[in-house]
Amino acid sequence: MCSPVDQVHEVVAGNRYPGRGVLWVRTLGGALCGGYFLTGRSVASQARALRRGDGELIVSPTGESGHDPLRHYVAARERDGWLVFGNGEQVAVVSDLLQAGRTPAEALGGLEYEPDPPIFTPRITVAADLRGGRDTWFGAARRSRGGRAAADVLMLTVRDLAPGDAVLMTTYRSDGDRVATGEPFLEAWTEAADQNELLEELWGALAPEFRVAAAVFEPGRLADAAIRHAVDAQV
Repeated sequence: MCSPVDQVHEVVAGNRYPGRGVLWVRTLGGALCGGYFLTGRSVASQARALRRGDGELIVSPTGESGHDPLRHYVAARERDGWLVFGNGEQVAVVSDLLQAGRTPAEALGGLEYEPDPPIFTPRITVAADLRGGRDTWFGAARRSRGGRAAADVLMLTVRDLAPGDAVLMTTYRSDGDRVATGEPFLEAWTEAADQNELLEELWGALAPEFRVAAAVFEPGRLADAAIRHAVDAQV
């Protein structure tokens, strides 16, 4: 397969500390897959796991620490014809708005970046229509590099992925020490035949000292998500 873009594992491995990331892929087997992954540098950020809920994947602590809204949240939700996933509590908000009949542009348009200076982590979210539509929407709220307090909200519509095509967003671009806001979006390709192979490609590309958890799931089958953790023994 010839492509002007890098493979998923090259894109991810080239960003040593990506923070959190979302991706939308069509595998070589023809299935659409969403993906979400977490990395962390602090003890609290690394002490997290992805747990299954009722139509949800939830980021929760692995120890006795209390709820932190910037670290613990619904990461993916599948309800009423929509799959929504992303890196914070906005996932539940966007899901509720879509269920209430709002358009993806309306539901994603109110995103704000995280209140965590000096990084001001972007909020990144994907909304996929499970009712047979062609389009999937990415939304990202980013702080202006010029210092404006108002969020710059990017919305990207993705359609008609060919087998092997992948689109992803990460919160950060980092060498592991210096952290900057990630690129608006990235395109890549994969040779993964299914969600399990895609998860292995993604997990293997994450730097072992930072990786926390990752999940890959087909739309309409979130309950069957393939999940990996760095702390399997504690989950």
